[in-house]
Amino acid sequence: MHRVVITGMGWITPMGHSIDAVWKRLLNGESGIARTTIFDAGTFPTTFSAEVKDYDLANHITDTRKHEAVGRNTRFALGACAQAWKMAGLDAEKLDLDRVGIYLGSGEGSLDFDAYTTAALSGWKDGETKLDSVKWAEIALERMNAMRELEQEPNMPLSHLALLTGARGPALNCLTACAASTQAIGEATEILRRGDADVMIGGGAHSMIHPFGVTGFNRLTALSTLNENPPQASRPFDMQRGGFVLGEGAGMVILETLEHARHRGATILAEVVGYGSTADAFRITDQDPEGMGAVVAMTEALADAKLTPRDVHYINAHGTGTRENDGNETTAIKKVFGDDAKNVPISSIKSMMGHLIAAAGSVEMICCVLAIRDQMLPPTTNYQNPDPECDLDYVPNKARPAKVDVALSNSFGFGGQNDTIIVKRFVA
Repeated sequence: MHRVVITGMGWITPMGHSIDAVWKRLLNGESGIARTTIFDAGTFPTTFSAEVKDYDLANHITDTRKHEAVGRNTRFALGACAQAWKMAGLDAEKLDLDRVGIYLGSGEGSLDFDAYTTAALSGWKDGETKLDSVKWAEIALERMNAMRELEQEPNMPLSHLALLTGARGPALNCLTACAASTQAIGEATEILRRGDADVMIGGGAHSMIHPFGVTGFNRLTALSTLNENPPQASRPFDMQRGGFVLGEGAGMVILETLEHARHRGATILAEVVGYGSTADAFRITDQDPEGMGAVVAMTEALADAKLTPRDVHYINAHGTGTRENDGNETTAIKKVFGDDAKNVPISSIKSMMGHLIAAAGSVEMICCVLAIRDQMLPPTTNYQNPDPECDLDYVPNKARPAKVDVALSNSFGFGGQNDTIIVKRFVA
C-alpha cells in the first residue's frame, strides 16, 4: 500500500483567496460573515451569509475562455485548483496525465434563478390556484439559459478542472452534503494507496447562497437568525448557539503517492494517514443522538492511521453552531477519546468562515495542515457562554500556539454521512 502525501493546497473562501492571507485572518479571529449581497435577502428570516467577495478568476488562471459560462462553484474550484497545482510545482508536460485523477465533493452554484422565477410567476393566471404549464414552458424556453442549466450539474466543476489541468485519470464526484469534500479527499487517498493513480486532485466547491438554499435551510430552522450582528452569529459550542451561517467557496489539495512526490523532488506539506467513513442510518436530517456514526468514523480513521486517541494533538471540529451537532459531536469525541477528551484542543473555523457545505471539509483539512506547519491552532470565536453539554477545550476566541504533529478533521452531513480524516507531520 502506497503512502499518500499532500504537496499543494489552495482555497477560495469568504475570508479571502490565498492560503497565507486567509490563515492570518483566521488566527486573528476575524470574520467573513456579513449581510447578503448576492440576492435581496431582506425578507428572509436570515439576511446574512459568508460570501466570497472581490473574486476574479482571471487572477488565478491565464486563459478563462473555456470557463466563461461556469457557475460560482466552478469558478471557485478553478481558482483553488490553480493555487494548489502551482504550490505543488506540477507541470502537465512532465506528468503521465492518464495517472492524474480528480475526486471532488461538489454541489450546485449556477442555477438560473431569475429566469426560473420569471417563468414561474408568469405561469400563474390571475385568480387561479393552478399553474399554466404551457405558458410556463414558453417563458422558460425563452428566458432560461441552456449553458447555465448544463453548468449546474454537480460533475461540471470536475470537468472544468480536467480541462484546466489535463488530468485524464480517475474522475469522480460525490455529493454527501456537508461531508462531501472530506469524503472526496479520503476516497482519493484510497485510489492512490491501491496504485490506481500517481496524483489526485481532491477537494470540494459549493455555493448555496441563493433563494432556494436559504429558504430550505430556514425552513429546517438550521440557520442562525442573529440579523442584528452577523459577525457574531456563528457560535459553535456556545450555550446561545442558534444555527449555522451559510457560506460558499472551494478548497483543493494535491495528493500524491510518496514515491511520485519524491521522484519529482516535491515539497511535502503533510501525510494523510487515516480515513473513516460511516452512515448513521437514523434519519434524513437528524444525527444519531448518541453520535454513533461519528464515533465509528473517528475510530476507523484512528485504526487506519495506526494511532491512538492520545496521539492526536488537535481536532478541527465539524462544529456548525447548531444545537444538535455541537452536543452530538462533543459526545462522540468523549466516547472515542475517553479521559483524554478534555486534553485535546478542538476548534471550529465555521465561527469565522461560515459553513461552506460541500467545500467545508476540504477547507478545514487545509487548516489542519497549516496548524501542523505553524504549530498554531485557530480559535473558535464568539464563544462567550459555556454550555454544560459542551464542556471540552474549544480554543475559545484566541489562536493558541501548540505542539501539533497529528490533526483530525471531522465532517458530518445531512442524511447521516460521517467522515473523518487524519493528517500527520511528514516523517521520511
